[in-house]
Parts: sequence; C-alpha cells; structure tokens
Amino acid sequence: MRITYPSIDKLLSRVDSRYSLSVLAAKRAHELEAGFPPTLEVFKCDKAVGKALEEIAAGKVTVDPAHQEVNLED
Repeated sequence: MRITYPSIDKLLSRVDSRYSLSVLAAKRAHELEAGFPPTLEVFKCDKAVGKALEEIAAGKVTVDPAHQEVNLED
C-alpha cells in the first residue's frame, strides 16, 4: 500500500523522519479510535490512520521534542 494523500513530501516537511511520522500517525490514530476529538472538521479519508495523516499534514498534530508525545495544536 502506498500513501498518495496527503503526499509523503508534505508529511515529511512536518516531522523530522519517517520513523517519527509513523509513530506520530499511529499514536494519533489510536487516540481517534478511542474517541478523542478530531482537529479537522472534514476528512478525505475514512480510516483513523488516514485521518491522523491528514491532521499531521495540516499541522494540527505535532511531536513535542521535549516529551516525545503527541501535541494537538489549536
């Protein structure tokens, strides 16, 4: 399976590595599945991982370098 939306280039402009991207997307997808509120009103993707990637591409979800935890930007 290949990521076509959002583009990998756009995603990697938001995080420092593919590893960080995969960890961030997985953590955020788990949060969405657990019922945490989304940071975007409209998504193109139906699945949690796709939604997490869209939030990352939009700059709404970032890695906190001090704590290495997910931060939700308002």
